[in-house]
Amino acid sequence: MIRRSLLPALLLVLATPALATELPVRGVMLSSSGLAQIMRGGMVAPDAGAVTFRVPLADVDDILRSLVVADPAGRVEGVRLPAQDLAAEAFRGLPLRPHDFDSRAALFNALRGQEVTVGAIEGRIAEAGEHEGRLRLTLLTATGLRALALDPADEVQLRDAGLAARLARAAAALAETRTADTRTVTVALRAGANAPREIAAVYVAGAPLWKPSWRITVPGFGETGSEARLMGWAVVENHTGADWSGIRLSLVSSEAAAFRQALYTPVLLPRIELPIEGSGQVEVRPDTGDRPQPTPPPARLARAFALPAPAPAAAPVAEAAPAAPPVATEASLGRVAFVLVDPVTIQAGETANVPFLDMRLPAERVWWVQDLAARHPLQALRLRNAADHPLPPGLATIYGSQGAETDGFLGDAQLPGMPAGATRLLAFGRDQGVQLSTARDDRTEPTGVTFRRGAVLVAQRAVHRLRLAVDGGAQRGTLMLDLPARRGETPQFQPVAEGDFGLRVEVTLAGAAAEHGYEWERRSTRIIPLWDPALPEPLPPIWRDLSLDRDTARLPGGTDRLAALREVLQRLPADATGRAGLEGLIAAYAEALRLMDAFRTAARDHAAAEATLLRARRALEDRTGAEREPARVALNAASVAAERSGRAADAAWTAWRAAAQRVVAWEG
Repeated sequence: MIRRSLLPALLLVLATPALATELPVRGVMLSSSGLAQIMRGGMVAPDAGAVTFRVPLADVDDILRSLVVADPAGRVEGVRLPAQDLAAEAFRGLPLRPHDFDSRAALFNALRGQEVTVGAIEGRIAEAGEHEGRLRLTLLTATGLRALALDPADEVQLRDAGLAARLARAAAALAETRTADTRTVTVALRAGANAPREIAAVYVAGAPLWKPSWRITVPGFGETGSEARLMGWAVVENHTGADWSGIRLSLVSSEAAAFRQALYTPVLLPRIELPIEGSGQVEVRPDTGDRPQPTPPPARLARAFALPAPAPAAAPVAEAAPAAPPVATEASLGRVAFVLVDPVTIQAGETANVPFLDMRLPAERVWWVQDLAARHPLQALRLRNAADHPLPPGLATIYGSQGAETDGFLGDAQLPGMPAGATRLLAFGRDQGVQLSTARDDRTEPTGVTFRRGAVLVAQRAVHRLRLAVDGGAQRGTLMLDLPARRGETPQFQPVAEGDFGLRVEVTLAGAAAEHGYEWERRSTRIIPLWDPALPEPLPPIWRDLSLDRDTARLPGGTDRLAALREVLQRLPADATGRAGLEGLIAAYAEALRLMDAFRTAARDHAAAEATLLRARRALEDRTGAEREPARVALNAASVAAERSGRAADAAWTAWRAAAQRVVAWEG
């Protein structure tokens, strides 16, 4: 390595910037959005041309986008930072590389050919090497080569001042690379006064979330007008790379939008490469001589082909006046800041846990049933945020304040974010001393009927009943019960709250076992068709083309719907709408059903008689001689029977149609 006396001697001839003032951290505002607003400030000398501060490399992008500097008595000229790739940029165009600083000989060998001055000797560096612990430097002078053995106190000066300045910057960059995870930010200033002045700088950078945690002291069960003591503590981490010494610390809870942008990284946009164009080919055509000219056209025709006169130049359009700036609007910030009154000191890289809130809020100790299948309820605190600001979410440790629970740990609870005025339940344990059991009951009952052509419309009321049995022994207090919000059903009770949890109700434990009931109701309509709705005509005039079993079952009275109608009538309240009409319809339908059954019997008898007639006709055709006469007698008898059965079936069909007509025309 180069001796300490040589490198300073080399850099001594280089230009050195004016000393800058380091700005310490004066305040920090940590946000729940993962950002920190850093406030730096301090007094600077009248002639201070810059202030500096070191920051983590990861924060440089955020600083470039958010830094604000206040110099009340001067002017801010800009911000300077070393290049992101310090070594590559600082050594670009130099005759040496970072590894040339590894030894004295390597440094001078990299500078071969450069003019230097050593004492009264001037020349160009030809070679350098180590010999017996001393640096031997060979210079090419005007008279020849000159070998020098340098002592630690000897000074070597570069004659090229520009190169010397660039080497100084390269050496500074090399020093910066020893701490590659940080950068020095330099704010250039131009003083406007001859007195010391206060400089302030504010920027926003990424930071670990501050993590609130809570301590809550709860009252006992059954206390009215009680309060809970809420103590907030915050876990804070200093990852800014600078010590926080006696700073003002603010803890902000908000939902601010936060973005990142790579402003520190050089961005080279791709460009379209255009080809280099040279002279085009010159084409020459041979002269072929004159050609005869056509006769000029008449003047009238010439005017017809004349080009139009150029339009007069348009008057210049006045430049539009710039639009007025939009009107600024104000909106709620949606944030709360907890500012610590006492100064805070947290060293760089240190984690601290600091109290930031201590207040009393209205609270009630309750039992809470979240799961209806649970045997025991949860112990919980009903807490109301009576403060004029929201409370950020966090984990709460619950302590008792009464009797045997005094100062005892009762459990942990999750404190959700609470807007001002909001009430939340915080569960922290289960109470084995209170027992629960539930039973459910579902029933559907008709409430009234109406009639339309071909159908009975039954209004129904479906009821879901929940019964809750609670045995808390001698316990007294309030039990909160979360019931499901059954879709499509209307609760027949008044909940105290509705939300993602469903329907919340209150139950009072009065020192004895009790039972509580809750009902949900759903209204619906049941349709009982009196015949097949797809039938084009419910009263066909002719029955002979119908299928006796398939087609007649689709007609009024064709199937036994009396069971459904009678079941509705049996369960229908005595004062229900349409009850009397339903009784009359049941009687009419029963008559139609009876006559349909009689018709089917007559139709089957007729079908049997027709079959007998057919067999008698065939028997007559097969008989001859003496057997033919008995066959003729049998045929006549079968014919008479078939005719008689046909008339009976027609009569039964007519009787059914008359009774079915009452069903079809029924209006209640």
